[in-house]
Amino acid sequence: MGGQKVRRLPLRRRLRLREKIYGGYYGVFVRMLKEEGENWDVFRVARGEFPADDEIDEYDGFVITGSCNDAHGNDLWICKLLALLKRLDAMKKKVLGVCFGHQILGRALGGKIGRARAGWDIGITKVHLHPSQIFTSLKMPDVLSVIECHRDEVWELPPKAEVLAWSNKTGVEMFKYGDHIMGIQGHPEYTKDILLHLIDRLFNRNLIEESIAEEAKTKLEASEPDKEAWKKLCTGFLKGRL
Repeated sequence: MGGQKVRRLPLRRRLRLREKIYGGYYGVFVRMLKEEGENWDVFRVARGEFPADDEIDEYDGFVITGSCNDAHGNDLWICKLLALLKRLDAMKKKVLGVCFGHQILGRALGGKIGRARAGWDIGITKVHLHPSQIFTSLKMPDVLSVIECHRDEVWELPPKAEVLAWSNKTGVEMFKYGDHIMGIQGHPEYTKDILLHLIDRLFNRNLIEESIAEEAKTKLEASEPDKEAWKKLCTGFLKGRL
């Protein structure tokens, strides 16, 4: 039986194609969260880009995205980000943290973070939701599937934080602090295509073994993330609709 051959693109070429399609990491978040009439700005904090002190109050909320850096590191920009997050907490600004953002928020609030005790979590994970008014108002099911790609985690949150969700690998999959801060360990913004690219990149950089990469790709074929439910949750939190 005849078939069409598939030409595999070099990793850098595939990266450029994905940046063109998705508009980079910033574009992925904007596509999920931005609504009509809103203005969004991007600050690449790992490159030293931060909002000016007199600009912060002009923003209704902030999203701290994922990163290839460790949230438990002490680079100058990470220390500066921690100081900014503490200020945003004091100002009661809405802040949503995803993956690295989730972890750095946990650290900024006084919690403990570090390498995940169960190792890498890559693929689509079932996240179990604790009873909460947030989920009740949105009529959420007890379990949501989300794309994960992390090897760090929040070990312990400060007493005032509320754990909203957990999984078999991660005890703090989601948390909230007051009514203005929320962290999500998974990636509601990711597509399967984006994760497949990340798996290749992690393997090519010798950060994961081939067996882990192949297992993650196989599991991706068996399930789908609940993207619309996560979008509703994230936008509802940021826009004060919960």
